[in-house]
Amino acid sequence: MTPDHVLGGHTPARRTVAKGALASAAALLLGTGTGSSAGAASAAPARPLVLRLPAPTGPHAVGATVRYLVDASRNDPWVPAIGVRELMVTVFRPAVSGRGLPRLPQLTPDAADVFAFLAHLVRPALPETGVDWAATLTHARAGAPPRSGRRPVLVYSPGGGDSRALGSSLAIDLASHGWTVVTVDHPGDASEVEFPDERPERDRIRTTVLRPDLDAGTFRTMIDTRVADLRFVLDALGLDRVGLYGHSAGGTAVAQALHEDPRVAAAVNLEGYLDQMDGALLPVAREGTDRPLLLAGTDGFRDARLDRSWSALLAHGGPVARRQLADSHHWVFTDYAALVPRLRAAGLTTAAGRAEMVGTVDPRVSVPAVRKLVRSFFARHLPVPVPESGHGSGHRGGSGAGSVPGPVAGRGRAPGSAPPARWGPSPQ
Repeated sequence: MTPDHVLGGHTPARRTVAKGALASAAALLLGTGTGSSAGAASAAPARPLVLRLPAPTGPHAVGATVRYLVDASRNDPWVPAIGVRELMVTVFRPAVSGRGLPRLPQLTPDAADVFAFLAHLVRPALPETGVDWAATLTHARAGAPPRSGRRPVLVYSPGGGDSRALGSSLAIDLASHGWTVVTVDHPGDASEVEFPDERPERDRIRTTVLRPDLDAGTFRTMIDTRVADLRFVLDALGLDRVGLYGHSAGGTAVAQALHEDPRVAAAVNLEGYLDQMDGALLPVAREGTDRPLLLAGTDGFRDARLDRSWSALLAHGGPVARRQLADSHHWVFTDYAALVPRLRAAGLTTAAGRAEMVGTVDPRVSVPAVRKLVRSFFARHLPVPVPESGHGSGHRGGSGAGSVPGPVAGRGRAPGSAPPARWGPSPQ
């Protein structure tokens, strides 16, 4: 097995690392059109804003370890000179206790420097300045000893251009309810990926090769690579009968991995297309599936391409369901669901920018709704052993959107509370 690594301990100075990583990113992204009509607000606070992630709702503390994996059987599709395919993953586990151990940062200081530069280029609604991206802490404790016993494993693939760090909140919530969750970065695709060391063929932090004008060939390579990455993670970690979930391109990849790999017992596609950019359906949509697959989307992102590819899969019947969240947009399935409304409140993004990222839905609604949808699906198809799930699901305190349980549709609510989430099957 490859060793565990905690990043950021034996590195060059932050500015040196950031400059090396940013030079290549700037060549790709600066001066290119973004295709977005919603931008960030220009004003910045005197002190950088510190963003907080919502607390998990399960009964367990969560521990985290970061791992470096190498697939010597494949070359990197984006930088062939590397000679192998390298991945970074974070493993979140229910922990005995995390007291006295540091909370894992969402982004290490070096990764945060790079992300601060790339954020508004990759996601134009994000601000150029005014946020201390290195200060956001997750609710997982680095190195916390895991609870004993076997438990089902879930693997997460983020959206195109996003890093695994932006799926921290949902992953940690799932781990707090008893699952082991592995979040995967796809280097060359993700905005930034930090490795334990640099090597002659790459910097210690790799930045994205994706451009705003994504073409069909690049999309095909991205999805094929992600499917192979996910299957390699199962190999490297010795996993069998797992659940996969992913957002956007990650959702596309997990659905196709479900089709290709019998070790995948169930999957959740969080608004990923099921076709190529030229309209050719992926095999999973063309042939259907006999294993559970959830298609979850938003009313803000829904378009004809999504409807066509999802409807093709649904037409086969089988254990496939579709749900749609009202008043929401594409990145509501990520940490941005809680972070972007805070940016709007601080004047660091516009109302249009917020709507384009996560919609107008209140994070007190969207965060619990997404968590409950994914958790309920895997509770049916990859349940946590009874001793784990018998503890209830009350949260252990903390501030943020996740610490406010979402009301149940159809029941009354207290004055001033958020309205209930509106999930529903999408009309075909």
